This record gives sequence, C-alpha cells and structure tokens, in this order.
Amino acid sequence: MITGRITRVAGPVVQAEGLGGAGLYDVVEVGDMRLVGEIIRMDDKTATIQVYEENTGMKPGEPAVSLGRPLSVTLGPGLLGKIYDGMQRPLDMLKKASGSFIRAGDKGKSLDHAQKWPTKLTVKVGDDIKPGSLIATIQETQLTEHRVIMPPGLKPGKVTKVLPDGDYDLDTPIVFTDSGLALKLMQYWPVRLPRPTNKRLPPTEPLMTGLRVIDMLFPISKGGTSAVPGAFGTGKTMTQHAIAKYCDADIIVYVGCGERGNEMTEVLSEFPHLVDPRTGRSIMERTILIANTSNMPVAAREVSIYTGITLAEYYRDMGYDVAVMADSTSRWAEALRELSGRLEEMPAEEGFPAYLPTRLAEFYERGGRVETQSGKPGSVSIIGAVSPPGGDFSEPVTQHTKRFIRCFWGLDKDLAYARHYPAISWIDSYSEYVDDLREWWEKMDPTWSDTRAKTMEILKKEQRLEQIVRLIGPDALPDDQRLILVVADLIKNGFLQQNSFDDVDKYCTPQKQMLLLAAILEFHKKAEAAVKSGTPLAMITALPIRERLSRLKSEIPNERLDDIRAATREIAVQFDELQRRKAGEATR
Repeated sequence: MITGRITRVAGPVVQAEGLGGAGLYDVVEVGDMRLVGEIIRMDDKTATIQVYEENTGMKPGEPAVSLGRPLSVTLGPGLLGKIYDGMQRPLDMLKKASGSFIRAGDKGKSLDHAQKWPTKLTVKVGDDIKPGSLIATIQETQLTEHRVIMPPGLKPGKVTKVLPDGDYDLDTPIVFTDSGLALKLMQYWPVRLPRPTNKRLPPTEPLMTGLRVIDMLFPISKGGTSAVPGAFGTGKTMTQHAIAKYCDADIIVYVGCGERGNEMTEVLSEFPHLVDPRTGRSIMERTILIANTSNMPVAAREVSIYTGITLAEYYRDMGYDVAVMADSTSRWAEALRELSGRLEEMPAEEGFPAYLPTRLAEFYERGGRVETQSGKPGSVSIIGAVSPPGGDFSEPVTQHTKRFIRCFWGLDKDLAYARHYPAISWIDSYSEYVDDLREWWEKMDPTWSDTRAKTMEILKKEQRLEQIVRLIGPDALPDDQRLILVVADLIKNGFLQQNSFDDVDKYCTPQKQMLLLAAILEFHKKAEAAVKSGTPLAMITALPIRERLSRLKSEIPNERLDDIRAATREIAVQFDELQRRKAGEATR
C-alpha cells in the first residue's frame, strides 16, 4: 500500500500527493472514512482520483491510500439473484447494516465467503490446464450450472493435486498446478479490461425477445448490439423490462445507470415474482441486478456499466448467452460530462468530453458472439437505452451510439401518446442483422423474408398515403389505396401493438408471430383481388374476419397455433361467400 494525503477536493474529484508509486486506475481509499475511489490521472507529484461514494465533508490533509490494484469485481458462484450497486456492493447486506440509505464508507463482500458450494471437480492429477480450462462445476441455481474455469492471464501448467468432490467455500484452493497456482472457486477481474477470447464468431442466431415488432421487423442477434432511444415517457425502460423478462438469453444483467429510484424500485420488486416462460422458474435465478440510481454519486454511475459488462463476460466465458440491459447510457454520458468538467478538460459538442465516442465504442465492442478460451461459443448482447433531451435523435449520445451498434429501435412519442406500445417506430428503426439471421428464420418458415418485406412495404406506403389524407381526406382516395390504410391499421393494431399486462399477449413465440402476420397478409391478398374485381371496400371491411384478425394476438395462446391456422382458412371462406353474395346481387 502507498499512502498520500489529499490536497484538493472538487466534488467527487479529489487530488492527492504522495502516491507516486501507484498506477493509473488503481483503487484508492480516500479520506478518514476510507471511501473507494480510482486514480484517473497521474503526474510526477499529483494523483487525480474520482470518488465513488458521497464525500461531503472531506477536506485537504486527510489520507489517501492506494491498494495497488485496479478496480475489480469478485467473480464466482452466488452472483445470480443478487442486487448490487455500481461498485458491486450487495445492497441487501448494506440495507441490514445502514437502513434504506447507504452510509458513506459502508462496504460489504460481494459474495458470501462462508457459504459452501457442492462442487464436482472435472480435472485429475496429470491433466494439462490453461486459461479457459474447466476445473469444476456447481449447480448455482436450478436453471444455471456454474462452470469454474481457469482465469485468463494465468500460466498454463500440469495438475499436481485435486481435492475430492465435496462442499467448498470461495477461499479454499481446490486445484494445484506445477506452475505454483492454487485455483479457487472465486476470481477477480478489472472492470475496465475486456476478458480475452479466441476469436469472434458471426451472428447467426436471433435473440428472441417475444416482442413482435422486434423479432419480425427489426431483429437482434445473440451477441448483437442495439440502442433504444426515445423521449421521456415513450417506454424505453418498459421495453428493456419486457426484453429482460422474456428474451431467450441464458443470463440477464440489468444495469440501472442513473435512472429514477421509482423505476429501479419497480424492477427490484417485480422481478423476484416473475416466472420464466421457458422454464417455469423464477426469472431471478438467471438475473443479476445493478441498481445505481440518479441520487447516488455520479462517479459510481460512470463505473456501473463496466461492472455489468464484466459480470456478463464472466458468464459468457462459461459458454452462456448473456443479455445486458444498460438503462441508460445517456445518464452514463452525463456522468462523464460532469467529471470531465471538474477535471477542467476541454469540452466538445454540448459539453460532452471529446473522448465520448471512444468510451461508447469501448463499451459496445465488449458485446459480440465469440469462441471463448475454453473453445465453447458464448455471447454478450448489449441493449442500451438512450434518453435524448426532447427526443432529439441528432444529439451527440444518440448520434455516436449509432456508429457502434447495428440495431436501432427508435421510440416515437406520437405512438406512445396514442397508447401504442411498444412505441417502436417502423419508419425510424432499422436492423443490420436481417441478412445474418435470414437463414435461421427461413429454416423455421421459408416465407419469412417475403412476409417481412411485404409488411414493411405496406407500412411505408401507408406513411406516404397518410400525408395525402391529411390534405384531402381519405374519401378522395381510390379503394385500392384506402385498402392499404385498412391493412396497415390491421398490422399496427393486430400485430405490432402488444400488451405487457395481458397474460396471452405479453410474450409471443416466433411461430405465432409468423402465423399472425401471415394471416393479415392473406387478408390483404384476398382483399386486393376483391377490390380489383370491383367489390366495394365497404363490403370488405364489414367482413367479421377483419375485426377478429386484430384480436387473435390476445385470444389465442402460443401453444394453440392450429386456431390461428383455422382463422386464416376462414379468410378464404368469407371472401368466397362475399363473391357469391356479390354475384347474386348482380343477377337480380
């Protein structure tokens, strides 16, 4: 340890002398209360430290002690189901110690070092092991097997001693090597350093979210990166909640970065009671929550997303597909701006630091589908909410984020105010994963590409026609163009709109999604032919099946797909009846 003293305090930014032997990004315990901080700038005499805790009352002359190591997280069994703050302090433990508000200087161990885990060793004496080698397995929850691997960066060696299968705590060495290593169930990793992998793999499998507008129109792959920008009240947090609840990732890491306390309260109170639709088990058995609300120190907000992505990489290295929800990266960028201002750095656009694009790139580049050091595939998908002031997508955080992602789900305030949720704009949004995922979708249904393309064509035609309707009214349009408006309305209300509070509609399987959309397009095909044959549009819109198509999503559960197929066949029956009725009227 190296001890210095504080010479200057400017909010969460502190300067200290006497830390010349410390390194950049080393952890420092600052002040009489030994608050946790991190060295972010060094010169020959002075270390600049950002403090991650409330430091009101701190004054020059108090000690600053460098611990000689970078800011790291504790990794091991027991992470799942836990709720941490941005520095991986366990909030449940801190609440017992200090009540509803964390006292400055309070600490707690991230994992329970006294708990013993039933461990099955997977190596034997004489085995050669290297970083990424599996040395033991633990059933962490009923949903997740915790795979203890040799940490990256260690020297390969030959196993000289292995403890027998049994119950062990985190601090007991279980495997010994001839290179002098004593491997435990627990390891540490610096949060700002990406964990190494063998190579990147192409994104070929979608991350199924259960939200139809995403899965069908703007899909994201496992290992993909996406942004959810939108004005206040458009549903960014609710969209991420829905994805976190029902997506088919093996592990969820939800980072509440600078969000309002009531939104995090909803997550913390709701998630423990939710049931995973795939397994019937509690969602918390595969979830880690990081709560760093807006009233917590600004520097901790800056580090919280690094904590979250490091936890995600740890489970990715076991061969799991992990999804990270970062809500919101705008609050994180605002923390960078505030700290940059206190450091008296030259501001760039809108006061953000000039290195904002670099930091965003470093974060999103830690996502991806990879071959881990163990040789298994694993992935980290990143879905970051962006909160542009006034919904202005031209502001710096949104614009720079678009450079480093491949999926953009822009939220529309007009849709949100019309109570259309998810309020994802089909005009502003895009996904660059469509071509990568085409093969996967077409194995399930060969018509996927044509169905998606036809749907997007109808929605874009409807947008152009809406501009004409505002000028001259819908009655001035011919029937074939008015039919586009009718079908687009069916797509919006019967497919894109989804009710998170409806037990049937809150989650939709890909098979049901395809059948629902195919039914609406079948109606369009039959209606288009009927209009060309001279059938008045009013007779078509009066058909009972039109109204029923908008209700199929909430009437028919995921497992009753034959009922949707029956409704699709009913379309042909009703149009045939319409033609017979029309022919009968013509003969009279």
